[in-house]
Amino acid sequence: MTDIGELKRKACAAIDARKPEIVRVAKHILENPETGFNERRTGAVVTHEFQKMGIPYRGKLARTGIKGRIEGGAGPGPTVGILGELDSLLAFEHPFADPDTGAAHACGHHAQIGMMLGAAMGLLSPDVLGELSGAIVPFAVPAEEFVEVERRLALRENGDIEFLGGKQELIRLGEFDDIDMAMMCHTASDMGARRFSIGGTSNGHMVKFVEYTGRGAHAGSAPHLGINALNAANIAMAAIHANRETFREQETARVHGMVNRGGDVVNAVPADVRLEWRVRSSTPEALVRNNARVDRCFKAGALAVGAKVRITTIPGYFPLRHDPTLRDLFRSNAQEVVGRDRVLVISTSRNRGGSTDMGDLSQIMPICHPWTAGAAGPGHSKDYLIRDYDQAVINPAKIMAMVVIDLLAEDALGARKVLSESRPSMTKDQYISFQRQRAAVVDFDGGVE
Repeated sequence: MTDIGELKRKACAAIDARKPEIVRVAKHILENPETGFNERRTGAVVTHEFQKMGIPYRGKLARTGIKGRIEGGAGPGPTVGILGELDSLLAFEHPFADPDTGAAHACGHHAQIGMMLGAAMGLLSPDVLGELSGAIVPFAVPAEEFVEVERRLALRENGDIEFLGGKQELIRLGEFDDIDMAMMCHTASDMGARRFSIGGTSNGHMVKFVEYTGRGAHAGSAPHLGINALNAANIAMAAIHANRETFREQETARVHGMVNRGGDVVNAVPADVRLEWRVRSSTPEALVRNNARVDRCFKAGALAVGAKVRITTIPGYFPLRHDPTLRDLFRSNAQEVVGRDRVLVISTSRNRGGSTDMGDLSQIMPICHPWTAGAAGPGHSKDYLIRDYDQAVINPAKIMAMVVIDLLAEDALGARKVLSESRPSMTKDQYISFQRQRAAVVDFDGGVE
């Protein structure tokens, strides 16, 4: 039996040997961005890489996901997923934005695909794989960024999907049923002198799609004959702002959104106004409470001007729960790669404010979702760019491969320990039921006396 340290050195050497190839794939995805559930070109890149590596795979999962499977050579054992997200955001001014769609990797998901592929390359080294019990599942997953809600609702209406987030839909489809634990790593630009941060949590969120219906009329000669749906929306937004002082500090509440449609023409009273909104909070209980406040505000806007409003609530993401053993394994391996003083361990109560569907997965299985440096510029902006691909792609690939070795070497004692100590907050069926209960459509007529 080979020493675990030697297995890690061999895996890291294999990743280093293919570093230009790994970075080239990540940069190619950067230059060809696609938004969630549209990631066909990106999926084709992953498929091509799996074929080159000889990894059996299944594709078109939740429309665009690609799931590989690598069997260890030392017998049966648990299965570890290594995830990478396929999708981009919309950021029209980003230097690598698609000029036609505005899609852009303003969150670094292209680096995640590079990490996932790099980790697989290291673990496929015959001297390494032969010592591992169980299986590794490199999994390219779609649609983490919860954008283009109106388009995704149309997909749901057509029966193409039920849940509008990628991992949500994959959970529903049973594509995580054969995975016992999972990890991924996200890029960040706010790390200071640190190279990795590990731990913390995230907000849960609910997604709102709000449609105000008024009555059109000539805005100059007969505004009294119209019902201004844009005014209804403006009143609702002012009402939301008036409620902000009621959000408790420990809830890390964030309520924000945008106007997707503000009317048809400037000289007609706006009769069709649509909003896309988010309600974020640190716990499911706070989320339900704050969501109800926001719904009241949307109704208040309709009531004020006599418009109608349809409020579609879409089940969003859960807060993130890190498995402590996986977190500690990632930390120790990260310290080995970049040094002890370059790794920050964050309190489990520290909330970054954003949301991820990795939080959903964390409710039903042990997961680890650390952050790596290597980016510059505010996340989700035109200035967000990967500046250091060694740190943003190669180092996380090495560390995830090293964690897999810790988990699956020596008859997978590490993975078996994780499973014996893990206490998921819900089963898959409980998760699906809970999410379905959150989905709702409310119609309110503010013109009814």
